Amino acid sequence: MLLTLIITLVIALVVIAIIVNAIQQHKERLATLKRAEFGKLRTVLEDTEELLVNSANVPMSPTLSNMLLKRIALTLKAMVELESGSRDIKQRLQETEKRLAEPAADAGVVAESITLPDNDQQLIGMIKAIKRLRTVLRAEHARGNVDTQMVVQEDKRLEALQLKINVESQIKRGNQARNNSMLGSARQYFEKALSALGATPHQDDYVLTRKSEVIQALEDIATQLKEGNLRDREKKEEKENKDLDELFAPKRKW
Repeated sequence: MLLTLIITLVIALVVIAIIVNAIQQHKERLATLKRAEFGKLRTVLEDTEELLVNSANVPMSPTLSNMLLKRIALTLKAMVELESGSRDIKQRLQETEKRLAEPAADAGVVAESITLPDNDQQLIGMIKAIKRLRTVLRAEHARGNVDTQMVVQEDKRLEALQLKINVESQIKRGNQARNNSMLGSARQYFEKALSALGATPHQDDYVLTRKSEVIQALEDIATQLKEGNLRDREKKEEKENKDLDELFAPKRKW
């Protein structure tokens, strides 16, 4: 009887140990998943805040800025659910919701003028920021946070802005090359600009105007190259004739 009781207790202890171990492993697995999810949310938060800060360099409509603020608020809410004791996150959420509650600016007002940086890395940064904005815009649409009309309108505007930065930078480099008498390089820059203008499906006034200017620049460069080649041939022929004259000139007697 005593032996049976001991065996039963041992089995019970083993079962309890297995259950406790299983519960502990489950808790650790949940904690790992929680940390991973929190890390993902933090990455989303940092990326979105960076895009919002970049609005100083990349013209952004109030509608797009508002979408980014909502994305930040939703991310912070999810982070609060995971870390309910974090006062910092709760405060940031309150500040973001307060900004969202403020009267929105005129959604139709967008700064279309843009100043291109001289630094190539900054220029690349602007292009990357626009591409990321377009990706975020489509992602928020997939989540149902923005309507289709807004996506179409904003994506079209961002695409046009991306084209404008590309074209203006190529034209700027082309003009600099022309000023430095690097006509071959200048032609390559203008050809890249023309290719980008011809590839866009939105043939608006800007595209048509710039296309006409680039074509004229290419024609001028072609004329300059032709005139340069002609001058080079004339110099070469002049030198050859001079060499022949010297070769067949009467020799002097000393």
